[in-house]
Amino acid sequence: MKARHKRFGFLIVGLVVLAAAAYLVFNALGNNLSYFFSPTEVAENKAPANHLFRLGGLVQPGSLERGEKLTVHFDITDNHHTVKVAYTGILPDLFKEGQGVIAQGRMGPDGVFVAEEVLAKHDENYMPPEVADALEKGHQKGLEAMAKENKPL
Repeated sequence: MKARHKRFGFLIVGLVVLAAAAYLVFNALGNNLSYFFSPTEVAENKAPANHLFRLGGLVQPGSLERGEKLTVHFDITDNHHTVKVAYTGILPDLFKEGQGVIAQGRMGPDGVFVAEEVLAKHDENYMPPEVADALEKGHQKGLEAMAKENKPL
């Protein structure tokens, strides 16, 4: 075998190894990504069915229900649509009704979002940009729906 053929063989093997490493890295990154969705996007079935994602909005006032042991049920709204959430664990100290929240989890088969983690905003002036955008869009859609029904604001 000539030296030229040996170099070509090493080049091919190196490219195969590089492609395999790139595949493994991108596959691992894809499995760990967690996209943000608003309650309106979840209601429009834009959220993945069996994949981890983040749901953000405001905790609907009057929706907080404590269940057995550490299970808590509450609703997250963007002022246009509402999604029911179930969470088992200890809620953050700053969690309360009417405040911004982001929950990470999956949609259950019954249409209830099963949260694995709940994050609450950390002070009175801060709201995550994703939540603020989702609330603004939900508010605009709500105003448009009311205008179509000719309801006074």
